[in-house]
Amino acid sequence: MSLYETVREELLRRVRNGTYACDTLLPSVATLSEEFGVSPITVKRALRDLRAAGVLVTIRGKGAYVKKQVRILRQLDMRMHSLHGTDISLISVTREKISDPSMVSLAPPDQMMLCVRKVISSDGAPFLYDASYLSSNVEDEIVDEFGRNFIVDALRKREIRIVKTEIVVEAFPATGKAAEIFDVPNGFPMLRRNYKMVTTDANITIYGVVQAPFDRLACSIDFPTLAMEI
Repeated sequence: MSLYETVREELLRRVRNGTYACDTLLPSVATLSEEFGVSPITVKRALRDLRAAGVLVTIRGKGAYVKKQVRILRQLDMRMHSLHGTDISLISVTREKISDPSMVSLAPPDQMMLCVRKVISSDGAPFLYDASYLSSNVEDEIVDEFGRNFIVDALRKREIRIVKTEIVVEAFPATGKAAEIFDVPNGFPMLRRNYKMVTTDANITIYGVVQAPFDRLACSIDFPTLAMEI
């Protein structure tokens, strides 16, 4: 085992046994370098690995902290509704085409659509970044409701039901806005779910993409037993 791996494993052991508690500031790089008898570069490499693994988070000007571990369980089909302790923050509402190459498999329309971007948090920690696309000719009230509510809740208020859902799930490295929102380094493993929801209203078909750090979200799905073939 190399020097930086030895330092990394010892720091990880201290996190797991509670020596470094949640939200605790770790000793400085200089202090750890002196304690382990290694160079600051070796310590920084060990800390970088632990950040990438979701164990630590770095706050500029303060140092590295033990990251609070929060994992939310949600249905894979995205039909989630309001939950206690969940907050929705509207980021933006724009007119644009769906240009994300990861959504090609859902055959999105090649036209301008309304895009509602929002962040969903639980107990103050963001765990979902959602971008929903819908026809640009829908009523303004529906757009406003999408910015304040879960999709299912917004549709239910207007007595619109979801009749079909298509989903593509994949892993991808964090970049740009997602890395900024979740305060994770570029390259941090993320879970992405692209979706298409067909509703009872012929004018409303919803496309979207939900992103979440792999360590903050788990998905479940139910299969009807009689319909399964293994």
